Amino acid sequence: MGMEEYYLYTRGLTVGYRGVPLIRDIELCLKKGEILTLIGPNGAGKTTILKSIIRQLEPLGGVVCLDGREIGSMTGRDLSRRLSVVLTERVRPELMTCEDVVATGRYPYTGRFGVLSEEDRRIVKESMERVHIGELSGRDFLHTSDGQKQRVMLARALCQEPEIIVLDEPTSFLDMRYKLEFLSILQNMSRSRNLSVIMSLHELDLAERISDKIACIKGDHVDRFGTPEEIFTGGYMQELYQMQTGSYDERTGSLELEAVKGKPQVFVLAGGGSGTPVYRRLQREGTPFATGILWENDLDYPAAKALASEVVGVKPFARMDECAVERARELIAQCERVICTVDTENAGEYYKEALSLLK
Repeated sequence: MGMEEYYLYTRGLTVGYRGVPLIRDIELCLKKGEILTLIGPNGAGKTTILKSIIRQLEPLGGVVCLDGREIGSMTGRDLSRRLSVVLTERVRPELMTCEDVVATGRYPYTGRFGVLSEEDRRIVKESMERVHIGELSGRDFLHTSDGQKQRVMLARALCQEPEIIVLDEPTSFLDMRYKLEFLSILQNMSRSRNLSVIMSLHELDLAERISDKIACIKGDHVDRFGTPEEIFTGGYMQELYQMQTGSYDERTGSLELEAVKGKPQVFVLAGGGSGTPVYRRLQREGTPFATGILWENDLDYPAAKALASEVVGVKPFARMDECAVERARELIAQCERVICTVDTENAGEYYKEALSLLK
């Protein structure tokens, strides 16, 4: 597929500050209606890339093309009608209501005096309702919560009726509820209005779920670019973030602290997700433990691998083999106590078999 078939793409883009390159030869592309997310360690240069794409910083080389035109050749008014921005810098407008702030998104369409037409006001109201902040219309912007401010700024960006929106860590100041609401709005807009989105995120689990494409920034280059299924594989996140302690499981999005070292003091009979809370409690207490017998596709398996001194496991859907049973018995004999997290009354046949074999 040629680059001309993408709505936005970069070719040989090099970005940095004061003439010093930070990231070189950036090749990104996305179609209309796609969501592209930049991930990588703090200070990797994600914000620098976004600011270079929106022309807040002058690229040191290469080009950014939007709908077949180089962004550098577009006028400010033309660009602002196609592209809107929500950055992490906190805005502090004095004596402005939330509606006033949202309405500034219509200025690319007004005359030199910035007078809003009835159509402009309709779009302002519609944009606020779209992100569920209609009730904040007359409230002082400075007297709203961080989550409300972020949605006001999103409404302002949508008010520009852009074809692409650029966001820098848009969920940074939001709690769990507002993170999900905010990203759901973006996803719905990308589907219903064919809105393209480029953003940076620190929450890997959210990036994996919402993105069509992901770019991984590492060192002075984009180390990987592709779909979430291509990126979140084979322990790559630990390599990208150079994790020295703890672990991250790409399959589940589970982030775990470092396992307690030492000879197991407790054996945990677990399965079906029942053991994970106990594993984490033992880790917090500083108690080394072993666990099993677990199928490698069990819900407990990722946390067990990350936190246990030893996991007695068997291949998915396999029957309990004698080696696994014998090893579990040995560990139980060595441990000071056994914790059974499985509901023995309602356990499936395989779990009942495992428990009976260990008696």
